Amino acid sequence: MFERDRTNKMKTQGMTDSSRCRRDDKAEAENEQLVPGRGSLLEHQEISRRTLLKGGSALAGLTVLRVAGPAHAFAGHSSEEDGNDDSQPLGQPGEEVIPWLDQPPPNPIPDNVGKLLKWEELDSWRIPTEEFFFVNHYGQPGGLHEATWHVGISGLVAHPQSLTLADIKARPRHEVDFTLECSGNNGTGLDFFIGGIGNARWAGTRLAPLLEEAGVLKQGSEVVFYGADRGTVTIRDNSGIVSGGRTGTVEPDPDGGFDLTVTEQFARSMSIQEALNPDNLLCYEMNGKPLPLANGFPVRLIAPGWYGVANVKWLKRIQVMDHRYAGRFMARDYVTIREQQRAGETVWTFTTVSHDRLKSAPAKVTRRDFRHTIKGAAWGAPIAAVQVQIDHGPWKTARLYGPPWQGKPRRFAWRFWTFDWGTPAPGEHEITSRAFDVDGNIQPAPDNPFLASRRTYWESNGHITRRILIS
Repeated sequence: MFERDRTNKMKTQGMTDSSRCRRDDKAEAENEQLVPGRGSLLEHQEISRRTLLKGGSALAGLTVLRVAGPAHAFAGHSSEEDGNDDSQPLGQPGEEVIPWLDQPPPNPIPDNVGKLLKWEELDSWRIPTEEFFFVNHYGQPGGLHEATWHVGISGLVAHPQSLTLADIKARPRHEVDFTLECSGNNGTGLDFFIGGIGNARWAGTRLAPLLEEAGVLKQGSEVVFYGADRGTVTIRDNSGIVSGGRTGTVEPDPDGGFDLTVTEQFARSMSIQEALNPDNLLCYEMNGKPLPLANGFPVRLIAPGWYGVANVKWLKRIQVMDHRYAGRFMARDYVTIREQQRAGETVWTFTTVSHDRLKSAPAKVTRRDFRHTIKGAAWGAPIAAVQVQIDHGPWKTARLYGPPWQGKPRRFAWRFWTFDWGTPAPGEHEITSRAFDVDGNIQPAPDNPFLASRRTYWESNGHITRRILIS
């Protein structure tokens, strides 16, 4: 993604304390009780037989509590449907946030990556538009004006289109709450990059009707989305290069071939079937405001359930093709490379980063009246449960907040969770979380073979462990 030295940020240290375990057991018992006077807000969520079979022993005996209340806040706040705003602060008045010990280093590339989420400052279910993170690869393009912008739909279509922003805004409007995450987020490759995530309400018009009106021809199989941003790329691993053409340049390489340097437009693709998903939007609005330039003004693709790279910003052209698109960000970059053993042989696999993976993270620890609460978020799939582990001890059930993901328009948005830690022993502690989805999938540990076989840092959805000092 970026030309940076790749370092690992998270380190682990084992700690055990019998008195701490007793306190954790007490806190767990408190987590399993109904809140006095609010019993009607809590309900036991049934875990299906399919979930138990897929989840195995990790889910056996797990009691899941779902709070039917706040859609966008931790304990103590009511939902947007009750008339409260999503910017309402999380938590209880008088809470003190205890900073994590493992703070990320300063961001060395602020022009390419900015406004990363500071987890301890997470205070709203939706991230305010002006605080939402951004990533760009070729810089922010200039010369984009609402009055002159248009997007073309071309290629294998019966009726090519050219749509202005006014054309798009005149079409039926649709909104979706979607937690957008960069697939490199987690600090496993870029140690400063642990806040490349945010939740927003995105608004625009559905992509599918536009493609249907353009009349995708039967030989069409792939849809490519081109942004206005572009940059130079040098291709060094193609032995078939013979010239630079009219706009590229070539330099001899040590093997007697050529390295080709070209200017490439940012682009990503998906299949026709994926592009016709009714959730996909040509988006022009974010949290009720026009898209900022950094986040794709005037129009971007929003593909709920896909990693950020697929949600192409500054959209200029949509092209239907009859073959796979193999541009830089599909075939060379944002490709997860794995080294796996099969039948005694080493097999290297290469897969394009696409759909979100199940994930959770501890956001912050708060203290109020000498009691501590761990708060976090889970996303990437319809969330059924979250568990918390402290100092490599037993996994304990957290309390979920917000509506279940099955209901629109929020099935693509994160869910918040809390865990009553009680009064932990003074000293340094490690806090880890893991999420379960409604199909019984479990957020994997970092040593899970599927994760451990990766030789790239994309799709780092293993357990996230944070360190904290209790005084």
